[in-house]
Order: sequence, then structure tokens, then C-alpha cells
Amino acid sequence: MTTVRTPPPPPLPVRQRTQIPSGGLSPMLSRLAEERATGVLMREGGVLYLSDGQVVYAESPATPGLDVLLTARGALDEDGWREAVAQAGARRLVGRFLVDSGRIGEGALELCHLGALYDAAYFVLGPSSAPARFRYGEAHWLGPVHPVPVSAVERETVRRRELLHSIWPDPATDEGPLVRADRPTGSTVTPRQGAVLDRVDGVRTAADISRALGRPAFHTLVDVRRLAAAGVVSARTAAPAPAPVPVPVPVPVCGVETPAPIDQLPPFVDPHITLLKRLRDALEAL
Repeated sequence: MTTVRTPPPPPLPVRQRTQIPSGGLSPMLSRLAEERATGVLMREGGVLYLSDGQVVYAESPATPGLDVLLTARGALDEDGWREAVAQAGARRLVGRFLVDSGRIGEGALELCHLGALYDAAYFVLGPSSAPARFRYGEAHWLGPVHPVPVSAVERETVRRRELLHSIWPDPATDEGPLVRADRPTGSTVTPRQGAVLDRVDGVRTAADISRALGRPAFHTLVDVRRLAAAGVVSARTAAPAPAPVPVPVPVPVCGVETPAPIDQLPPFVDPHITLLKRLRDALEAL
């Protein structure tokens, strides 16, 4: 009787838990979460609004706002958004007004709100050397929708960093103007990537393309890095510095030497200073 030994199945891959640096991505934010503070944290990449120590909203110049995401997806028209801000913005209850007036469902608002929050928080919590500030007691005009713990926001931010790095480790395409390259033979571009590629013109950045498409900025970064990994796009390099203009050499004309330019003259030495130095040396020699 022949015995057939089957090899054991390979072990399933274990997903590594995202590691948050000691002290969090922002020590100030961690401290505010422990204090259960309410207000706005201002960093170089944008702002985070806190209520009772949880993140309730985030804004960044690099990302489209909640209004852009809602109107671009057809969940809300621009007139409805403007009316909500006019009616409830001063009371900081725009989100509640949108739901109560029937302009958008509560689930749809929460989904878009979380998408905008995590999208902006990724840039707000980016590496920065600028000091952060916190203003206590300030609330956002949107009002409470779906508070998120600081730990969850930091964990998602780190996960997104790792994802982008695994796609293409060079972050140069994240901020600079994008240019097209000759598409390599055999490369394929998905419809989503094609929409991004159509707007690459050597001037627009990934943030510009996100606003034009009405998409979260992070989603655009994913498409851009995949296009960069395929050799389809790259960051525009800075123009080379102009060559220095050579200084003309004075040439004698009719036996008379042309005066040298002022920047080529020998340094002027005050004779009084020279005399004082000689007197000092003489006194020190006594």
C-alpha cells in the first residue's frame, strides 16, 4: 500500500497591526484627548475640531470640503447646501438641519462626513516642524455628526501612510505639479486612473485634481502613486537655475585702462583705522 503524504497548507498571512509612534502622531492631540478638551487644534496641514476629546471634523487645504463631496456625488445640490449654511451655520447645526429638512439621509451624511474627516486628518497629522496651537471652546459650524476617537484617527492615518508607501515609496508626486510620461508598453490604466491622468497637465497637483473631480484627496494620491509606479506620471522637476552672467574684463582703450567694475575694486581701508591698530600694537609691546 502506497502512502501519499500531502504537505501542510502554508500558513495564512498575518496582518501586522499598525504601530502608532509613542506619544501619538501629535503629542498635543494625545494630551487634549486625555483632557476631553473641546476646541480646534491648528497645525501646518490644517485643523482638527474636538468635542469632549473626540474628533468631530477636520479641514485641510489639500482636500475637498464636505460640501464638494456631497454636491459632486449628487447627494445634495448647491442651493440646498447654501440654504443649510445660511439657516443653521450661526447655530453650528448645519448637519442637523440637512437631515431634519429631508435634504439628505442621516446615514448618507455620516458616510460623507467620515470620508471628509479621515481625508483631511491624513494631511493635518502629517509630519511638520511648525508649532501647533489649540483654541479652547471653538465649535465647527457643521455641528455634531459622528465623533471619532483620536486613537482611531491616528491609526487610520498611519495605515494610509503605509499603503501609499507600499504602492510607490517616493512622495514627490503628492504635492508637486504632475507631468505625463510616455506610457510604457503593456501598461493598463483603470477608468478611475484615467480620469486623474486626463487632468495631468504639468500645472495641477494631486490636490487640484481631487477638487476638480470632487473626490477625496487620499483616493487621488493612491491613483497618482500607482500611475507613478507604472511610469505614467511623475512630479515636475524644478527649472534649472540660470547660469551666472560673466563679468566683463576691462580692456585698455587707446592706452587708457577702463575702470574696473565697483564689485571688483579692492576693499577700502580707512587710514585712521590703520593708525589706531599700529598705536595699539606699540602699547602692547611696552
